[in-house]
Amino acid sequence: MTKPTETAQSIVPDSEIHSGVGVLDKTVKILDALEAGPATLGQLVTMTGLARPTAHRLAIALERHRFVLRDQHGRFVLGSRFAELAAAAGEDRLLGAAGPILQTLLDRTGESAQIYRRQGEQRVCIAAVERASGLRDSIPVGAMLSMEAGSAAQILLAWEDAERIHQGLRHAKFTATKLSAVRKRGWAESINERDEGVCSISAPIRNASGQVIAAISISGPSGRMGTNPGRRYAPLVMAAGKYLTDALVKASAVR
Repeated sequence: MTKPTETAQSIVPDSEIHSGVGVLDKTVKILDALEAGPATLGQLVTMTGLARPTAHRLAIALERHRFVLRDQHGRFVLGSRFAELAAAAGEDRLLGAAGPILQTLLDRTGESAQIYRRQGEQRVCIAAVERASGLRDSIPVGAMLSMEAGSAAQILLAWEDAERIHQGLRHAKFTATKLSAVRKRGWAESINERDEGVCSISAPIRNASGQVIAAISISGPSGRMGTNPGRRYAPLVMAAGKYLTDALVKASAVR
């Protein structure tokens, strides 16, 4: 499909799909147009055949729900919400493989293990196993945590686009330099960042496209995990993340 230009021809097909819900059909026209690449409002009008006020209203509504974003030139582009929904759709496959891996991680490290997925401006724990006794960092499944602190938050933000990283760092306890180090080494470390006296180590879980869709973590008291937990535990957490990544890639290939 040709990239849109100011002189682009309408991409409205001769035979359109009519669902019976007019506003939905018009919204899909906007998304179909943006599939070809970034577009100004004028280009959306030309490509969809919609009236300018209608195209503008729908594009702004989609932007508020993050299905559409603006690039550095102010053009409309497809937004991050699609990636989030795709991650959620793959969650069942992830959870199916997660239990044994989290248990193995607990057995090998002696620390509670969790998997987090980003949900809007927070992160949600979608799977967890805990130590049976002793001090532990207890994070129940379904718990919503901040994206502003913690090693899992670092992982879930580190591979985002530049604008979203900029937004995420505004109130974060970690820095852009720290996220750069996370991308280079493939794991993140948090010491007293989310809660005083708590450490965590996290690594990415990726889908078949290489996109980071979740973070796998271990967490526990800093008194037990030590002053440099990353050096001690990162290889195990990264191996667990790679195993789950490989499982998702394999499941995607046989669908």
